[in-house]
Amino acid sequence: MTELDVLAVGDLNPDLLVSGDVTPRFGQAEQDVSAHLTLGGSAGIFAAGAARLGLRTAIAATVGDDDLGRATCAMLAARGVDVGVVGVDPDRPTGLSINLQRDDDRAILTDRGAIPALDVGTAVAAVARGVRHVHLASVFLIPALARDGGALVDAARSVGATVSVDTNFDPSGDFAAPDWLRDADVLVPNEAEALALARGSDGNGPSAAGGDAAARSLAAGAQEDPLLTAARRLGARGTLVAVKRGAAGVLAVRGDEVFEARAPAATGPDSVGAGDSFDAGLVWALLDDRPLPEALGIACACGALSLRAAGGVDGQATLDEALRLAAELRSAR
Repeated sequence: MTELDVLAVGDLNPDLLVSGDVTPRFGQAEQDVSAHLTLGGSAGIFAAGAARLGLRTAIAATVGDDDLGRATCAMLAARGVDVGVVGVDPDRPTGLSINLQRDDDRAILTDRGAIPALDVGTAVAAVARGVRHVHLASVFLIPALARDGGALVDAARSVGATVSVDTNFDPSGDFAAPDWLRDADVLVPNEAEALALARGSDGNGPSAAGGDAAARSLAAGAQEDPLLTAARRLGARGTLVAVKRGAAGVLAVRGDEVFEARAPAATGPDSVGAGDSFDAGLVWALLDDRPLPEALGIACACGALSLRAAGGVDGQATLDEALRLAAELRSAR
């Protein structure tokens, strides 16, 4: 593998997007829906977005030895992502996520399959061969990544690379943040994840049933906004924490500095992967040494533009599109 700009490490699977009358009615009741198979997995969508922006990108992940795995790798390769370090597990099927889409919400059913079989040692070796940035995704879906992610942080440091982490949701509801998470350069949770991670880092994560209500009690009684308190806690070691807030934009904390950027108005068939496209835009901008306020605007533009098409990858921004929309946002202030 030649020297890379970015190595994504984490989950890779196809997404089956199902829309229409998606609330199941048992008793062999058949319903008409629309279904679309596309590239998925947080790491997979991020990698496709980074490559779309012109970054030399590879992904370390694991798929099964099956048609879905081969199709997933082909979709990535068609988008310019190097799949040379994607492992193949002969004993487990390729993971699959089923996204049930309604106008007002969505539910996700995931068969992890081969996703947890990620070989962190293979990813560390890929970092050692040369990379500018390492992005870790879906930490809680991959026990080896949660346990050994520090080895990837150390490997990145040894070659002068930076590290970003998007933990994504913890199906257990614990959000027990591994200690190495605070050593990353960039942490990019959404609002619920930031609140839960800040609480979970104290070993008091919300239960699966307690969810947002327990997390939002993190800073009860504090004078500042609970989300800002959570971001400050997560960034206490100097990590840039950029909290994705959907249509409300982003709240970022770096040291004592606080930044906010608004998101462009955007609508689309779903919001699948918008956060991963945001991550890709932010990484591009930081690698290009853009000032943080500008970098956040570019990231918001990438997230918004991804909404143009169903799924996480078909609407992703080119670099010109992202820069143009971010510039329009700045000039409209």
